[in-house]
Amino acid sequence: MNFASKKLIKRGARIRVLVVDDSVVIRRLVTTALERDPQIEIVGTAPNGSIGLARVPQLTPDVITLDIEMPEMSGLEMLRELRRTNKEVRVIMFSTLTERGALSTMEALTLGADDYVTKASNFGSLDRSMDALRGELIPKIKQFFTIEGETPIAPARHATTGKAPPAVWPASGKPRPQIVAIGVSTGGPTALGEILPQLPADYPLPVLIVQHMPPLFTRLLAERLHATSKVKVVEAAAGMVVEPGCVYIAPGDYHMRLQKSAGKTKIALDQGPQENSCRPAVDVMFRSVEEMYGGAVISVILTGMGYDGLRGAEILKAHGAYLIAQDEASSVVWGMPGAVANAGFADAVLPLHDVVPEILRRTGV
Repeated sequence: MNFASKKLIKRGARIRVLVVDDSVVIRRLVTTALERDPQIEIVGTAPNGSIGLARVPQLTPDVITLDIEMPEMSGLEMLRELRRTNKEVRVIMFSTLTERGALSTMEALTLGADDYVTKASNFGSLDRSMDALRGELIPKIKQFFTIEGETPIAPARHATTGKAPPAVWPASGKPRPQIVAIGVSTGGPTALGEILPQLPADYPLPVLIVQHMPPLFTRLLAERLHATSKVKVVEAAAGMVVEPGCVYIAPGDYHMRLQKSAGKTKIALDQGPQENSCRPAVDVMFRSVEEMYGGAVISVILTGMGYDGLRGAEILKAHGAYLIAQDEASSVVWGMPGAVANAGFADAVLPLHDVVPEILRRTGV
């Protein structure tokens, strides 16, 4: 995983982007979309990985947008070579919403890509394509940088009181945990790939995970994690019984909740409105976990952009749950865990390699 800290972009400077894609149309589309933002500069383009590699030392980009399938040298081959000598430049992969594209994206993330965007096979009108691309790609580029003089976005206010979450909570005993709930976004597949294999085969609690990913990607992620873990890892399906020692990953485009049925706790899925521009949303899962288990929860917020999970963390904290936030140094983006830590909700702020030992300690394993 690339743990490069946020780079400061000084006043008047711009984020330097190199676009690597074999399609002239895509190169032009990405260039036009990004150049409309005054904080981004396209410093060059390349039609394949070989030329892209040669242009990196010449152009010194801050970010590379990288297509996966290209002639002469693919995006994966370029990424593999790039990471041997350069771990600082941020890489955002362009992926297709196909099984092949998703598998390649998973591989790219393990090779050191920082994030990805999906591109449709049919772009439709130019204006719609431009708007969609700008809406997805620009925030993903900017998440890795601190723009000098830019006011940070304030954390979301509480949905019902309208007040900022309090930083200090009354001291109280923690109930014995009955479930683990994990929220994660940018950098998540690699982070989960590091921590889930640490869980023992006889781990006694169920684990719920919301990873911000589209459909198909979440199934492939679950399959990949299951192959490397001692515990069972599945993409959650409606009606599944929540069992000890099993990890349930929310499917892309569905919120994941819990419900009681015939005396058993089961998975419920829905396509309700997005929260924090996300579906699945961590907040939805956290609220449902609290409704089912109260404070008998170990809640974990890992690397990710934005504030999804903050409101749910507030509710869990108020009911006595134990909250762990990943620290800034080991996060690809310290948005989600940083929001929880800065609000005073985290009982522990830990590097990624200490997260599972702390989960096991709190579980009593």
